[in-house]
Amino acid sequence: MPNSRKPVLLTAILLCLLTTSPAFAGEPDLQEFTQIERGRYLATASDCISCHTIPGGKPFAGGRAIETPFGNINSANITPDLETGIGAWSDEAFDAAVRKGIGRHGGFLYPAMPYTAYAKLSQDDVLAIRAYLGSIEPVRNKVPPTSLPFPFNIRSGMRLWNALYFDRSEFKRDPSRSAEWNRGAYLIDGPAHCGACHTPKTFLGGDKTDRYLQGSYLQGWYAPNITNDKRTGLGNWTVEDIAAYLKTGHNRITAATGPMAEAVSLSTSHMTDDDTKAIAMYLKSLPGKPDSGAPLSANSATMTTGSAIYRDQCSACHGLDGKGIANLFPAIADASGARSSDPTTAIRIVLRGARSVATAREPTSPGMPSYSWQLDDTEVADVLNYIRNSWGGAAPPIEAKDVSRVRTETAARRD
Repeated sequence: MPNSRKPVLLTAILLCLLTTSPAFAGEPDLQEFTQIERGRYLATASDCISCHTIPGGKPFAGGRAIETPFGNINSANITPDLETGIGAWSDEAFDAAVRKGIGRHGGFLYPAMPYTAYAKLSQDDVLAIRAYLGSIEPVRNKVPPTSLPFPFNIRSGMRLWNALYFDRSEFKRDPSRSAEWNRGAYLIDGPAHCGACHTPKTFLGGDKTDRYLQGSYLQGWYAPNITNDKRTGLGNWTVEDIAAYLKTGHNRITAATGPMAEAVSLSTSHMTDDDTKAIAMYLKSLPGKPDSGAPLSANSATMTTGSAIYRDQCSACHGLDGKGIANLFPAIADASGARSSDPTTAIRIVLRGARSVATAREPTSPGMPSYSWQLDDTEVADVLNYIRNSWGGAAPPIEAKDVSRVRTETAARRD
């Protein structure tokens, strides 16, 4: 063999040995990479970044105050920092926290960390999330411990709460339903934990399971009914409407604002089209329990005054017929949220205005101005009563005192 060919042959043999050896430095472990990517997707579907990141701060470094009726709860640092994060946690400890609500040292967690929903995940799901979190930048950030007022500061009381409200079972497929329906149910009840906001709560903060996803007040907003109820839920939405809303934050009827805008921006807009459609199909299968509400008389004083205010202040964007402009200005004639039995969100938007979410597919984020300086409490009630009881709608009347309450509450809030 000529000497000139020896280096080439030796190089080829060496490359073959290196690239087929599992010990080859720098070679990606495909199985590990797949687990990390799966964990990234599950963490996104679970919207972990929202609660565990202070706006403008380092991702997942914790310290965000989660508002509850019992006081604020500080979210944990879940970066892989060894001292202030979860870097030194075992897989077992992480799984116990996420799916069982048990802290690293055996104490009970508060359900502001929605372990009641994450219990539906499998251990493999949780360890995939752990693998993803282990791959991100570690951030040293010592989060102050949560300090709730007595008696809620007694963590052992969570033992009774868990006995009342915590179903520890993993998600079980319904064999009588399609794979798509089951996927939607898993996402809704597990990672996406939609019931944390949309299911009404007892005075102890547990879910009222008989009113599953039928709307609930939280953090100065009213999370609407997302069952297929015709008047106050998603009964007038198609599967495509729901999927578009989750993916883009906009559809032909409405746009995402407030806490839902954040959920769309950080979570649902990053889901696959198949998953947003699966969620939509599952929600359309839920009949809900419509509440009663007789429409106001079209000749009543509040309807007459409200009609005049609407024409003057609202019709330029929303149209005289309330149909708005698809994907730009909400069609309030069809928006069930406007007719909710709890008018908090509608009042809040009129008083403070709102900015809709911007996403990759819908980068425009139209906003509505505040009318708090222009309309008094009675006028806000009048225009909302007109909106809620026109174009075939029917909703309980709003009174000036309702507007006054929301005005006072929102004035004290930063968000």
